[in-house]
Amino acid sequence: MSADRLRVEVEGRALELSNLDKVLYPAAGFTKGEVIDYYTRIAPVLLPHLRDRALTRIRFPNGVEGGSFFEKNAPAATPGWVRTETLPAPGSSKGRETIDYVVADDLPTLVWLANLAALELHTPQWRVGEHPDMMVVDLDPGAPAALKQCCQVALAMRDRLAEDGIDSYPKTSGKKGMQLCCPIAGTQSSDDVSAYAKRIAQELERAHPKVVVSKMAKNLRPGKVFIDWSQNNAAKTTVAPYSMRAQSVPSVSTPLTWDEVEAGAAGKRPASKPYTTAEVLQRVEKSGDLLAPLLDGGPELPAP
Repeated sequence: MSADRLRVEVEGRALELSNLDKVLYPAAGFTKGEVIDYYTRIAPVLLPHLRDRALTRIRFPNGVEGGSFFEKNAPAATPGWVRTETLPAPGSSKGRETIDYVVADDLPTLVWLANLAALELHTPQWRVGEHPDMMVVDLDPGAPAALKQCCQVALAMRDRLAEDGIDSYPKTSGKKGMQLCCPIAGTQSSDDVSAYAKRIAQELERAHPKVVVSKMAKNLRPGKVFIDWSQNNAAKTTVAPYSMRAQSVPSVSTPLTWDEVEAGAAGKRPASKPYTTAEVLQRVEKSGDLLAPLLDGGPELPAP
Protein backbone atom coordinates (compact mmCIF):
# COMPACT_ATOMS: atom_id res chain seq x y z
CA MET A 1 0.00 0.00 0.00
CA SER A 2 1.30 3.46 -0.86
CA ALA A 3 2.42 5.77 1.92
CA ASP A 4 -0.53 8.13 1.38
CA ARG A 5 -3.11 5.40 2.07
CA LEU A 6 -4.18 4.09 5.47
CA ARG A 7 -6.34 1.08 6.22
CA VAL A 8 -8.61 1.49 9.23
CA GLU A 9 -11.52 -0.33 10.79
CA VAL A 10 -14.54 1.73 11.83
CA GLU A 11 -17.22 -0.10 13.79
CA GLY A 12 -16.28 -3.35 12.07
CA ARG A 13 -16.10 -1.90 8.55
CA ALA A 14 -12.79 -1.88 6.66
CA LEU A 15 -11.95 1.49 5.08
CA GLU A 16 -8.99 2.77 3.12
CA LEU A 17 -8.29 6.44 3.77
CA SER A 18 -6.13 8.43 1.36
CA ASN A 19 -4.22 11.71 1.13
CA LEU A 20 -4.82 12.61 4.77
CA ASP A 21 -2.28 15.45 4.57
CA LYS A 22 -3.99 17.05 1.56
CA VAL A 23 -4.97 20.62 2.44
CA LEU A 24 -8.66 21.21 1.69
CA TYR A 25 -8.93 24.66 3.32
CA PRO A 26 -5.76 26.45 2.12
CA ALA A 27 -6.30 29.69 4.02
CA ALA A 28 -6.54 27.75 7.28
CA GLY A 29 -4.13 24.91 6.42
CA PHE A 30 -6.95 22.47 7.27
CA THR A 31 -6.35 18.97 5.89
CA LYS A 32 -8.52 16.07 4.80
CA GLY A 33 -7.34 14.18 7.86
CA GLU A 34 -8.74 16.98 10.01
CA VAL A 35 -12.03 16.86 8.08
CA ILE A 36 -12.31 13.13 8.79
CA ASP A 37 -11.41 13.73 12.43
CA TYR A 38 -14.11 16.41 12.77
CA TYR A 39 -16.82 14.24 11.23
CA THR A 40 -15.80 11.32 13.41
CA ARG A 41 -15.97 13.39 16.58
CA ILE A 42 -19.21 15.20 15.71
CA ALA A 43 -20.95 11.98 14.58
CA PRO A 44 -22.89 11.34 17.81
CA VAL A 45 -24.91 14.54 17.33
CA LEU A 46 -24.78 14.70 13.51
CA LEU A 47 -25.91 11.18 12.60
CA PRO A 48 -29.38 11.43 14.19
CA HIS A 49 -30.09 14.37 11.85
CA LEU A 50 -28.92 12.41 8.79
CA ARG A 51 -30.52 9.07 9.62
CA ASP A 52 -33.13 7.86 7.11
CA ARG A 53 -32.68 10.96 4.91
CA ALA A 54 -31.58 10.88 1.28
CA LEU A 55 -28.22 12.64 1.25
CA THR A 56 -26.95 15.18 -1.26
CA ARG A 57 -23.22 15.83 -1.00
CA ILE A 58 -21.05 18.64 -2.31
CA ARG A 59 -17.57 17.29 -2.93
CA PHE A 60 -14.34 19.29 -3.09
CA PRO A 61 -11.66 16.80 -4.15
CA ASN A 62 -9.10 19.57 -4.63
CA GLY A 63 -10.16 21.69 -1.69
CA VAL A 64 -12.51 24.63 -1.30
CA GLU A 65 -10.56 26.70 -3.84
CA GLY A 66 -10.32 23.93 -6.42
CA GLY A 67 -13.86 23.48 -7.70
CA SER A 68 -16.71 21.26 -6.54
CA PHE A 69 -19.61 19.13 -7.72
CA PHE A 70 -23.00 18.11 -6.36
CA GLU A 71 -23.51 14.41 -5.94
CA LYS A 72 -26.85 12.75 -5.31
CA ASN A 73 -26.29 9.34 -6.90
CA ALA A 74 -24.17 6.80 -5.06
CA PRO A 75 -20.70 7.01 -6.66
CA ALA A 76 -18.95 4.18 -8.45
CA ALA A 77 -17.30 1.70 -6.09
CA THR A 78 -19.69 2.48 -3.24
CA PRO A 79 -19.08 -0.24 -0.63
CA GLY A 80 -21.81 -2.84 -0.40
CA TRP A 81 -22.41 -2.04 3.26
CA VAL A 82 -23.35 1.60 2.52
CA ARG A 83 -27.12 2.02 2.63
CA THR A 84 -28.62 3.26 -0.63
CA GLU A 85 -32.24 3.97 -1.50
CA THR A 86 -33.65 4.20 -5.03
CA LEU A 87 -36.07 7.11 -4.99
CA PRO A 88 -37.92 9.29 -7.52
CA ALA A 89 -35.90 12.29 -8.71
CA PRO A 90 -38.29 15.28 -8.78
CA GLY A 91 -36.78 18.16 -10.68
CA SER A 92 -33.68 16.22 -11.77
CA SER A 93 -31.50 18.42 -13.98
CA LYS A 94 -30.26 15.30 -15.78
CA GLY A 95 -33.70 13.92 -16.62
CA ARG A 96 -33.38 10.92 -14.33
CA GLU A 97 -36.55 9.20 -13.14
CA THR A 98 -34.84 7.76 -10.06
CA ILE A 99 -31.65 8.30 -8.08
CA ASP A 100 -29.73 5.81 -5.95
CA TYR A 101 -29.24 8.00 -2.89
CA VAL A 102 -26.74 7.37 -0.13
CA VAL A 103 -28.25 7.35 3.36
CA ALA A 104 -25.73 8.03 6.14
CA ASP A 105 -27.04 6.05 9.09
CA ASP A 106 -23.71 5.17 10.69
CA LEU A 107 -20.16 6.27 11.40
CA PRO A 108 -18.45 4.11 8.74
CA THR A 109 -20.58 5.77 6.04
CA LEU A 110 -19.77 9.21 7.42
CA VAL A 111 -16.03 8.49 7.43
CA TRP A 112 -16.23 7.07 3.91
CA LEU A 113 -17.94 10.25 2.71
CA ALA A 114 -15.40 12.48 4.44
CA ASN A 115 -12.61 10.55 2.74
CA LEU A 116 -14.28 11.42 -0.59
CA ALA A 117 -14.00 15.10 0.38
CA ALA A 118 -17.78 15.36 0.71
CA LEU A 119 -17.43 18.47 2.84
CA GLU A 120 -21.06 19.59 2.68
CA LEU A 121 -23.98 17.32 3.60
CA HIS A 122 -27.50 18.38 2.63
CA THR A 123 -30.79 16.65 3.47
CA PRO A 124 -34.47 17.02 2.58
CA GLN A 125 -37.10 17.74 5.22
CA TRP A 126 -38.48 14.20 4.90
CA ARG A 127 -37.31 10.75 5.84
CA VAL A 128 -37.31 8.01 3.21
CA GLY A 129 -40.90 7.05 2.40
CA GLU A 130 -42.44 9.64 4.72
CA HIS A 131 -44.03 13.10 4.68
CA PRO A 132 -41.90 15.98 5.98
CA ASP A 133 -41.27 15.85 9.72
CA MET A 134 -39.56 19.23 9.69
CA MET A 135 -40.28 22.65 8.28
CA VAL A 136 -37.23 24.75 7.40
CA VAL A 137 -37.21 28.48 6.74
CA ASP A 138 -34.04 29.87 5.20
CA LEU A 139 -33.13 33.47 6.04
CA ASP A 140 -30.90 34.92 3.34
CA PRO A 141 -29.61 38.49 3.75
CA GLY A 142 -29.18 40.76 0.76
CA ALA A 143 -26.23 43.13 1.25
CA PRO A 144 -25.87 45.41 3.08
CA ALA A 145 -28.13 43.33 5.33
CA ALA A 146 -26.15 40.64 7.15
CA LEU A 147 -26.47 38.08 9.93
CA LYS A 148 -27.56 40.78 12.39
CA GLN A 149 -30.68 41.42 10.31
CA CYS A 150 -31.23 37.66 9.92
CA CYS A 151 -31.31 37.40 13.70
CA GLN A 152 -33.87 40.19 13.90
CA VAL A 153 -36.12 38.47 11.36
CA ALA A 154 -35.59 35.11 13.09
CA LEU A 155 -37.00 36.55 16.32
CA ALA A 156 -40.07 37.87 14.51
CA MET A 157 -40.53 34.52 12.78
CA ARG A 158 -40.13 32.63 16.07
CA ASP A 159 -42.83 34.71 17.74
CA ARG A 160 -45.24 34.37 14.80
CA LEU A 161 -44.80 30.59 14.62
CA ALA A 162 -45.30 30.31 18.37
CA GLU A 163 -48.77 31.83 17.92
CA ASP A 164 -49.63 28.68 15.95
CA GLY A 165 -48.01 26.38 18.50
CA ILE A 166 -44.94 25.77 16.32
CA ASP A 167 -41.55 25.62 18.04
CA SER A 168 -38.53 26.80 16.06
CA TYR A 169 -34.83 26.17 16.54
CA PRO A 170 -32.15 28.41 14.98
CA LYS A 171 -28.86 27.54 13.35
CA THR A 172 -26.37 29.38 11.20
CA SER A 173 -26.01 28.30 7.60
CA GLY A 174 -22.24 28.33 8.05
CA LYS A 175 -22.13 31.05 5.42
CA LYS A 176 -23.93 34.40 5.57
CA GLY A 177 -27.44 33.36 6.59
CA MET A 178 -29.51 31.33 9.02
CA GLN A 179 -32.19 28.69 9.10
CA LEU A 180 -35.07 28.07 11.47
CA CYS A 181 -35.94 24.39 11.87
CA CYS A 182 -39.39 23.41 13.16
CA PRO A 183 -40.40 19.86 14.14
CA ILE A 184 -43.81 18.95 12.71
CA ALA A 185 -46.08 15.92 12.73
CA GLY A 186 -45.03 14.28 9.47
CA THR A 187 -48.64 13.92 8.36
CA GLN A 188 -48.79 16.67 5.71
CA SER A 189 -47.36 16.88 2.21
CA SER A 190 -44.43 19.05 1.25
CA ASP A 191 -46.88 21.20 -0.72
CA ASP A 192 -48.88 21.81 2.46
CA VAL A 193 -45.73 22.65 4.42
CA SER A 194 -44.49 25.02 1.70
CA ALA A 195 -47.88 26.74 1.53
CA TYR A 196 -47.89 27.36 5.27
CA ALA A 197 -44.31 28.66 5.27
CA LYS A 198 -45.14 30.95 2.34
CA ARG A 199 -48.19 32.35 4.14
CA ILE A 200 -46.16 33.18 7.24
CA ALA A 201 -43.36 34.73 5.15
CA GLN A 202 -45.89 36.95 3.38
CA GLU A 203 -47.41 37.99 6.72
CA LEU A 204 -44.01 39.02 8.01
CA GLU A 205 -43.26 40.89 4.78
CA ARG A 206 -46.45 42.91 5.23
CA ALA A 207 -45.60 43.58 8.89
CA HIS A 208 -41.94 44.47 8.25
CA PRO A 209 -41.72 45.68 4.62
CA LYS A 210 -38.42 47.52 5.12
CA VAL A 211 -36.66 44.41 6.42
CA VAL A 212 -38.38 41.32 5.00
CA VAL A 213 -38.99 40.08 1.46
CA SER A 214 -40.80 36.86 0.58
CA LYS A 215 -40.22 36.90 -3.19
CA MET A 216 -37.09 35.40 -4.72
CA ALA A 217 -36.43 38.18 -7.25
CA LYS A 218 -32.87 39.48 -6.77
CA ASN A 219 -33.81 43.10 -7.39
CA LEU A 220 -36.10 43.08 -4.35
CA ARG A 221 -33.52 41.78 -1.91
CA PRO A 222 -30.78 44.42 -1.31
CA GLY A 223 -30.85 45.50 2.32
CA LYS A 224 -33.53 42.97 3.24
CA VAL A 225 -33.75 39.40 4.49
CA PHE A 226 -35.33 36.96 2.05
CA ILE A 227 -37.48 34.40 3.85
CA ASP A 228 -37.09 31.39 1.59
CA TRP A 229 -40.21 29.34 2.27
CA SER A 230 -39.57 27.21 -0.84
CA GLN A 231 -36.93 25.17 1.03
CA ASN A 232 -39.82 22.87 1.91
CA ASN A 233 -40.31 21.76 -1.69
CA ALA A 234 -39.88 17.98 -1.96
CA ALA A 235 -37.00 18.41 -4.41
CA LYS A 236 -35.00 20.80 -2.22
CA THR A 237 -32.44 20.15 0.48
CA THR A 238 -30.95 22.18 3.33
CA VAL A 239 -27.47 21.96 4.77
CA ALA A 240 -27.54 19.56 7.71
CA PRO A 241 -26.80 20.70 11.25
CA TYR A 242 -23.08 20.28 12.00
CA SER A 243 -22.18 19.97 8.31
CA MET A 244 -19.01 21.73 7.26
CA ARG A 245 -19.20 24.49 4.65
CA ALA A 246 -16.84 25.44 1.85
CA GLN A 247 -15.60 28.77 3.15
CA SER A 248 -12.09 30.14 3.64
CA VAL A 249 -12.18 28.76 7.18
CA PRO A 250 -13.62 25.32 8.06
CA SER A 251 -16.98 26.74 9.14
CA VAL A 252 -19.97 24.71 10.27
CA SER A 253 -23.75 25.04 10.14
CA THR A 254 -24.08 25.65 13.86
CA PRO A 255 -27.10 25.31 16.17
CA LEU A 256 -27.71 28.44 18.24
CA THR A 257 -29.59 29.32 21.40
CA TRP A 258 -32.26 31.99 21.24
CA ASP A 259 -30.16 34.04 23.68
CA GLU A 260 -27.40 34.03 21.06
CA VAL A 261 -29.86 35.09 18.37
CA GLU A 262 -31.05 37.95 20.55
CA ALA A 263 -27.43 39.00 21.06
CA GLY A 264 -26.86 38.77 17.31
CA ALA A 265 -29.92 40.92 16.66
CA ALA A 266 -28.40 43.54 18.93
CA GLY A 267 -25.16 43.47 16.94
CA LYS A 268 -23.15 41.51 19.46
CA ARG A 269 -20.71 38.72 18.58
CA PRO A 270 -22.33 35.40 19.55
CA ALA A 271 -24.43 34.91 16.42
CA SER A 272 -22.69 37.27 14.03
CA LYS A 273 -19.72 35.17 12.88
CA PRO A 274 -19.12 31.72 11.41
CA TYR A 275 -18.28 29.03 13.94
CA THR A 276 -15.38 26.71 13.10
CA THR A 277 -15.09 22.96 13.61
CA ALA A 278 -13.07 23.40 16.81
CA GLU A 279 -15.59 25.84 18.24
CA VAL A 280 -18.53 23.61 17.38
CA LEU A 281 -16.94 20.59 19.04
CA GLN A 282 -16.44 22.71 22.17
CA ARG A 283 -20.05 23.90 22.03
CA VAL A 284 -21.37 20.35 21.76
CA GLU A 285 -19.17 19.19 24.63
CA LYS A 286 -20.61 21.98 26.77
CA SER A 287 -24.27 22.01 25.70
CA GLY A 288 -24.97 18.81 23.76
CA ASP A 289 -27.19 18.93 20.69
CA LEU A 290 -29.26 22.12 20.77
CA LEU A 291 -31.35 20.69 17.92
CA ALA A 292 -32.21 17.41 19.64
CA PRO A 293 -35.89 18.48 19.95
CA LEU A 294 -36.15 18.21 16.15
CA LEU A 295 -35.91 14.44 16.55
CA ASP A 296 -38.99 14.19 18.77
CA GLY A 297 -41.66 15.29 16.31
CA GLY A 298 -44.11 18.15 16.56
CA PRO A 299 -47.66 19.30 15.79
CA GLU A 300 -49.55 19.46 12.54
CA LEU A 301 -49.37 22.82 10.82
CA PRO A 302 -52.65 24.77 10.92
CA ALA A 303 -54.79 24.77 7.80
CA PRO A 304 -55.22 28.06 5.90
